[in-house]
Amino acid sequence: MLRVADHFERTDTGRARRANEDSYFARSPLFAVADGMGGAQAGEVASGLAVEVLEQGLPDEGGSIEERLASRVAEANERINALSREDERLAGMGTTVTAAYVGEHELTVVHVGDSRLYRLRDSSFERLTEDHTLVEELVRQGKLTPEEAGAHPQRSIITRALGPEAGVQADTLTFPARDRDVYLICSDGLTSMVPEARVGQLLRSASTLQDAGRALVDAANTAGGRDNITVVLFRLEEVHAAGVGAAAGDTARLTGAAAAAEQPTATGAAAPRARDVRGALAEADTAEGTPAEPRRADPVPTGVVPRRPQPPSEAHAPVATEGRRRRRLRIPAGAIVSLFFLAAILVAFWFASQTVYFVGASDDGFVTVYRGMPYDLPAGLDLYSVNYESGVPVAGLPARQRQVVTEHQLRSRDDAQDLVRQLERGRLQP
Repeated sequence: MLRVADHFERTDTGRARRANEDSYFARSPLFAVADGMGGAQAGEVASGLAVEVLEQGLPDEGGSIEERLASRVAEANERINALSREDERLAGMGTTVTAAYVGEHELTVVHVGDSRLYRLRDSSFERLTEDHTLVEELVRQGKLTPEEAGAHPQRSIITRALGPEAGVQADTLTFPARDRDVYLICSDGLTSMVPEARVGQLLRSASTLQDAGRALVDAANTAGGRDNITVVLFRLEEVHAAGVGAAAGDTARLTGAAAAAEQPTATGAAAPRARDVRGALAEADTAEGTPAEPRRADPVPTGVVPRRPQPPSEAHAPVATEGRRRRRLRIPAGAIVSLFFLAAILVAFWFASQTVYFVGASDDGFVTVYRGMPYDLPAGLDLYSVNYESGVPVAGLPARQRQVVTEHQLRSRDDAQDLVRQLERGRLQP
C-alpha cells in the first residue's frame, strides 16, 4: 500500500507579471495546480474557484476514481462559466487544471490545459500529460518538432480550459505507482522558462523536495520569469502491515514527513478564493446601491478651475486709494448655463463610450479587450479600461492578425471577446 511520504509546494509571481493567477491544492491524497487566465484579476478568481471545488475531495458516489475526479473538474467548469456570464468584470475567465489522486497502488490524474505532471522514477524523468495547446497538436500531427514547438510564437495558445465553454473535455489517466516515486505538477511558468531536461536534472540532484522546489522556481526566474511559477512536489512510500515506511534511508531524508502529509490546504499566495471575491463584489455593489455592474469613472473635466488667490495680510496689503471701490466678481448667467450644458454633454459622451469595446495590446504586450474609446486624455485620464487580458503575445502574431489587434476598431463586447478567443485557439485566419 502506498502513501504520501513528503510534499512541498511553492508559487511565485515571477519577474514580469503584476499579479499571481496560479492556485494550488496540496492535501494528501489529492494534489493540483490551476493556472488562471483573464483580465482584471479574473484569472485569479477562476483558478481559485477550481481549487475551491477540489477542496471538497472526491464525491462519495459516481463510479471509479477517474470518473469521480472528472466530475469535480466538470463541476468547477460549470461554476466558473456561470460566474463569468453573471458578472461582466469576470467575462472570458478560465483556468487550466492538473490534479493527481494517490490511491493504494496507482496514481489517478485529470488534466485540462497546459499545466503538466511529471514523474521521477529512479533516474528516469518522464512527462505524463499532454498539453492542450495549438503547438502540441501540431507536434502530434507531425507538423512541428518538439524543438520547434518550444520556440513557436503561439506556444501559449491553449485549446482547452475550464470556464470559457459550458462543457469541457478532460483527460483522465491512471498510472501504476511505486515506492520512492516523485511527482511534479507545475504551471507553464516553469516549463516555458526551463527545458524539461534541466527540470529533471534539478530534481535528481536535490537532496530534499524542498531543495528541488526552490531550485525549480529560482531557475525559472533566472531564465526571465515571464509568467507565474507554481510547483507541487510529492514523494510516495510503501507502507507495510505494521505501518512503517519501507526504507529507513527515506525516513532519514524526509524529516517531518508525517506532519507534512497533514498540512492544510494551500493555494497560490496572490490568488483569492472565489467566494471572497464574490463577497467583495457584492459589498461594493450594495454600497453603490446598484446591481453588479462595472464601476464607471467620473466624467472627464474639461479643465481645472484655478483657485482664487488668498487676500494678503494687512502688513503686506497695499494702501487703498481713497474713493476706490471694492467690486465683487460676477459670473454671467449665460456662462453658467453653458458650463452646465457642456458638463451634461461630457457625461453623456462618457456613458456612451462605455457601450463599445476594442481590441489592443496591454502594457505587457498581450492581446487585450478594452471597454470604452481608444483615446488618452490630458492629465493621464483614459476613456477605456481593461475588460479581459489574454495570454497571446502581440509580437508573436502574423502581420495581418497583429494589424487587427492594433487598429483599435470599435466592436460590441461579444465581437471583441470572440475575436480574442479565436486568437487564443489559433482559429483566426492570418
